[in-house]
Amino acid sequence: MPQADLVVVKKSLRQMTLFKNGKKIKTFHIAMGENPNSHKVKEGDERTPEGRYILDYKKPDSAFYRSIHISYPNEADILAAKAKGVNPGDLIMIHGQDPESNLSQKERQRYNWTNGCIAVTNKEMDELWQVIEPGTPIEIWP
Repeated sequence: MPQADLVVVKKSLRQMTLFKNGKKIKTFHIAMGENPNSHKVKEGDERTPEGRYILDYKKPDSAFYRSIHISYPNEADILAAKAKGVNPGDLIMIHGQDPESNLSQKERQRYNWTNGCIAVTNKEMDELWQVIEPGTPIEIWP
């Protein structure tokens, strides 16, 4: 696969699509937070944020196989949380599977189980690892 220059997540479809120069490279089925509807507001709400962010670093030794960090919260998220008197949370990632799960990776992907992150299978995470570099934009839509 070529290097992606944009990642687009459509939460309602539970899909993450990689693009290069406006052309679709590949689409992945994703799992998200247990409460995926609407934008993340505060730490612990189990929502996946919405908006435009940057995939800013890779973590090879993640508790969930490997992970790529999403630059949430941005300045607008911080201001919105401050206005509500809450902590916006952080450490939102694209990551692999829960090693403690009793379900197969494919079966686990049928459920939203993260704390607000975006999960793929470990095999898919290996693919993403090869084609996403730090600095790649990600757009997360409802």
